[in-house]
Amino acid sequence: MGDVVNLRQARKQKARTEKERLAEQNRALYGRSKVDRQRDRLTADKAEKFIAGHHRETPGNRDDK
Repeated sequence: MGDVVNLRQARKQKARTEKERLAEQNRALYGRSKVDRQRDRLTADKAEKFIAGHHRETPGNRDDK
């Protein structure tokens, strides 16, 4: 015979697990310091400028039309 499961307790445990998963996801997204965010933004901007600076412009491929 199978184990008896209290559905109320199972439902509450499932809700706790989901809440913890969401909390961990938010910690990963928003748990960074201001300095870390600025450093990552500066690195991304520097890479973007580097790529844009090395972009070859062809006569048929102009953005200012």
